[in-house]
Amino acid sequence: MKVRKIGRTTILCAALAFAGFAHAGALNVNIAFKGASQRTIWESVISEFEAANPDVKVKTAFIEEEAYKVQLPAWLTTVAPDIVKWHEGERMAYYAERGLFEDISADWTKNGWDKDFASLKGASSYKNKQYALPTDYFSWGLFYRKDLFDKVGIKGEPKTWDEFLDACKKLKAAGIAPITVGGRDSWTLAAWFDYLDFRINGYEFHMKLMNGEMPYTDSRVKKVYDAWRTLIDNKYFIENPLSYTLDSAQPLFNQGQAAMTLMGTFISAGIPPEIKAQTGYFQFPVIDTAIPVAEDGSADCLNIPAKATNKPDARRFLAFVGKPEISGRLAKTFGSLPANSRAPVPDDPIARRGFEILSGTKGGIAQFYDRDMTKEMADEGMKGMQRFVTDPTKIDEILAQLEQTRQRIYKKK
Repeated sequence: MKVRKIGRTTILCAALAFAGFAHAGALNVNIAFKGASQRTIWESVISEFEAANPDVKVKTAFIEEEAYKVQLPAWLTTVAPDIVKWHEGERMAYYAERGLFEDISADWTKNGWDKDFASLKGASSYKNKQYALPTDYFSWGLFYRKDLFDKVGIKGEPKTWDEFLDACKKLKAAGIAPITVGGRDSWTLAAWFDYLDFRINGYEFHMKLMNGEMPYTDSRVKKVYDAWRTLIDNKYFIENPLSYTLDSAQPLFNQGQAAMTLMGTFISAGIPPEIKAQTGYFQFPVIDTAIPVAEDGSADCLNIPAKATNKPDARRFLAFVGKPEISGRLAKTFGSLPANSRAPVPDDPIARRGFEILSGTKGGIAQFYDRDMTKEMADEGMKGMQRFVTDPTKIDEILAQLEQTRQRIYKKK
């Protein structure tokens, strides 16, 4: 009897060990990145996690941001990694709605994230359940070359639309492209739509449009494109903006060929040190003083795919990354702001200015055009923006087509 008892105990222990081994071991993580610094900080964080969890070996795939967006749906529906890096808001909800992201509400409760990430809980949720761990968030605004502003006699940062247009006029007269944009990456154009819509129509109208509740043929949408067309018709953007990506357009700013770019603070870390001292950052100008100022405050996150094979270790990794010190280091490297409220705000002056802008915003904070609406509508909307930039005279035709798309997607008239 004693031998049989030992045998059962041995078998039970072996079974438990096997069960543990099935979860521990390999953890597959897919990370989207832009630039060597982002990859380096993730490699450092992963090494620290492995040191703290020697039973886990992380296998990381680093994929450039734009390629990542294309590949993500296939991963989630076939052989999924254990963790993916993605975007908060509608982009996260899109996959949660389809059952492709794991519900991690219990992790939020267990790790105290309801308090630490309170401001981003809504963006991490779908139908009152949490599907994401926020990693960082960032402000959007206009980066500008202080030396070029000084060269053409621009006194101070433009605070109104008229001051902004006057600055563009002076720069163009001096042979400097006022604005660079990488329109081949269509989302860079969406920043212009967001901010013009915020300043002309306000947050409430903007979010109704994002939610499919307003027609694209509404005259208020046309007003946004009319303001945008002023910049195009006066040739304030670089020539052939659709031939540039974000990465290929940025050197025009760094080399002083263009004076401004509308972008998130995440590009701050990639600005060369010798240029950084000459780089400023200002809030998008006011167009209508009667409209409360709204902003985009985009957040990124980590998610566990529903088809992940090592969810226990994935949860351990999220708990590790959710620590205040890790959140702070990620934000410092990204040139963004830490998602964890207990993490220190980076000392980067541009990130700090972004924090001040978002902290003082009373008109509402959105995520971003392609993070606040359904993917299909966002994709069609950004294609429309590219068509508009190519030929602004087609705007009525473009908006009519977008309205047909809206009615089809949202089943609304």
